[in-house]
Amino acid sequence: MSFTDQSERRGGFARRAFLVLGLGIAGFLIAGFLWATSVPGQSYAGPASTPDNPALAARLREHVTILAQDRRNIDRPQTVIATKAYISQQLEALGYSVRQQEVIAPASNLIVRIDAKSPGSKTLILGAHYDTAGSSPGADDNASGVAALIEIARLLKPMTGRSKLNVELVFYANEEPPYFKTGAMGSYVHAISIDDPNAVVGMISLESMGYFSDEDGSQNYPFPLSLRYTDTGNFIAFVGTTASRDFLRGSIDEFRKSARIPSVGGTAPSIVQGVDWSDHWGYTKVGIPAFMITDTAPFRNPNYHRTSDTPDTLDYNRLALVTEGIGAMLEARLSPVESD
Repeated sequence: MSFTDQSERRGGFARRAFLVLGLGIAGFLIAGFLWATSVPGQSYAGPASTPDNPALAARLREHVTILAQDRRNIDRPQTVIATKAYISQQLEALGYSVRQQEVIAPASNLIVRIDAKSPGSKTLILGAHYDTAGSSPGADDNASGVAALIEIARLLKPMTGRSKLNVELVFYANEEPPYFKTGAMGSYVHAISIDDPNAVVGMISLESMGYFSDEDGSQNYPFPLSLRYTDTGNFIAFVGTTASRDFLRGSIDEFRKSARIPSVGGTAPSIVQGVDWSDHWGYTKVGIPAFMITDTAPFRNPNYHRTSDTPDTLDYNRLALVTEGIGAMLEARLSPVESD
């Protein structure tokens, strides 16, 4: 065999080896992507629906309208004080005792607790940040999440002393820049204050949940999620990092059993843009499974972090459907011990 023939033979072998290696890597990446983004259950695909409780949509609108009259951050301390007073008033009217956890005065986390029936039960945390970015009134980001959390507090109050889990509902300060992903972020302050992270089953962040569109092309994603999901922004999303995959999958499975609004879900490494852009970030840092429920904020809402993020831009019927779905999901997870 000539030198040329030997060279061509070796070259052909190398090309085949690189092709097999390349196909193997591509197959591994595709399998990993599908594994991370797969969720159980079936998304709601029926006709446009209305909430079971018509008064819920009206209450959500009222909360958002009151909260989103102005920016809510410590650039204007009086707006933080007024916001905390409104949230506390709503919770106290429901029979809760509100505890404050100082972050940066006057900004503090507001915390209420629903005790389980059995001492030593684990804890589930739900939270939403009440502050806004810059001069934005933050109707979607995040008065929508705060409003939903207030109404979830209403729903869960009768479970006090009957639930399988303790529940902490936390209204966070300082999620927005310049505090985002710093030690002054309210949710991070709360996360690191937890004595035993293993005693927490998980944390759910309610983040920007009120903006929807039925227009084709209204939904965007960071790559590679754009390869996986619809381009119509009419759904609610369950989003977290891969470390929280099991907790997220179990939650969206329960949500889909009764929710009458389309939903998508999935996880991705934190290097994917937007996956950890909310209050769940701090909890994952201390080893607690956590994810956010969101309308995807900047990937859908053109008013994100702008002065145009006003109450009239939100869809309160759909926000109510999301809130009802979360409520049913929580009731399934917290179902009274007596019914076991």
